[in-house]
Amino acid sequence: MGCPGLLLALLATIQAPSGDQAPPVPEAPITLQEALALARASNPTLAAARLRRQVDAGGIEVARERPNPELRYERAKETPRDALGLTQLLEIGGKRDRRIAAAEAAARTGEAELAQAEAEVLSDVQRAFFALAGDVRGLQAARELRDLAARAQTAAADRFEVGDVSRLDVLQSELALDQADNEATAFEGELRAARADLNALVGRPVEAPTSVIDEIDVITVPDLAAASSAALSANAALAVLDRQVAEAESRAALARAQRVPDPTLEATVTHGAEPEFDWGYRAAVAISIPVFTRHNGQVRIEEATTSWLRAQREALAQRIQAAVAAAAARAAAQAEQYRRYRDATLPRSREVETMAEESYRSGQSNLVALLQALQAAREVRAQALRSAADYEAALTELQRAMTTGPK
Repeated sequence: MGCPGLLLALLATIQAPSGDQAPPVPEAPITLQEALALARASNPTLAAARLRRQVDAGGIEVARERPNPELRYERAKETPRDALGLTQLLEIGGKRDRRIAAAEAAARTGEAELAQAEAEVLSDVQRAFFALAGDVRGLQAARELRDLAARAQTAAADRFEVGDVSRLDVLQSELALDQADNEATAFEGELRAARADLNALVGRPVEAPTSVIDEIDVITVPDLAAASSAALSANAALAVLDRQVAEAESRAALARAQRVPDPTLEATVTHGAEPEFDWGYRAAVAISIPVFTRHNGQVRIEEATTSWLRAQREALAQRIQAAVAAAAARAAAQAEQYRRYRDATLPRSREVETMAEESYRSGQSNLVALLQALQAAREVRAQALRSAADYEAALTELQRAMTTGPK
């Protein structure tokens, strides 16, 4: 074997998986709280939003700057022929302090907006978490129906072998099994899509085999009074408006300070005015006269902005209270419906399925009755899954209304 052939064989040996190689260990299922913690640490949207802190810090640094002095040299034909002057603008009226306060208020607004972005991402994580858990339940239900259809097909084939039923029963049972297989395949695709969605939100590779712990039976609907109080005290959208109001008030204070004119001090050393003098000096003070403008327009803009933001805040608070009340009522109703399906409807449906299968196997009923039971089981499970999904969607809507405000 030549050198190229030997190299290819060696590469094939290295790349070929060994038969005794241990399969990758799957990651442990995560809870909702663990998914939220992963998102806080690794979500790319939050990582990008946190970069605003550097911008706000730079804004505070700029606000702390003082005006530089101006050095000017003059050379003239007349005397004095040389002049070297220094000019310095003096900020008075508390302009610098108010400028710094406005920049710090803008930074606090940025922190509030970052908290709002985090609350929105966490709400998306909760939605994706529930979606993945719901698809897992859907796949389990589809597999149960596929197992039932497979048992029905086996029963029909067994009875056909002994001559109890016609070939039609076998074909109909195979058709029902094919339908159950297709439904299970569809749920498998939905589960992969939901897993990819959650992985993207928590900062994991899209193809990571993330699994979740189903918490639908341990989550409770919060009391309306507690939910409303928590929303008004900790809602991120309200916090943003509160910070924007404070920022507007700081800018209004700065605008009022700008109405105070700043003096400019100038000191000049002259040279070359012989025979009167060789070296001389002069000093001057300049100040703008507020004849044409007193910067009142900017003050009115900032004061109007403050009033507008306060009105928005009050309107948002009312909308949040209404949204929380509606979402809490919807979640409570969906919880009751889900529990009825879980505790009563689904157990009875499984009992009917078992009885229908046994009845067909013993020859007491025909295939039509068994297929009708299979169809009824499919509809009951679909309604139960829809009820669970509606319950989790209502919980997500309630959480979003409490933390980020209504859409």
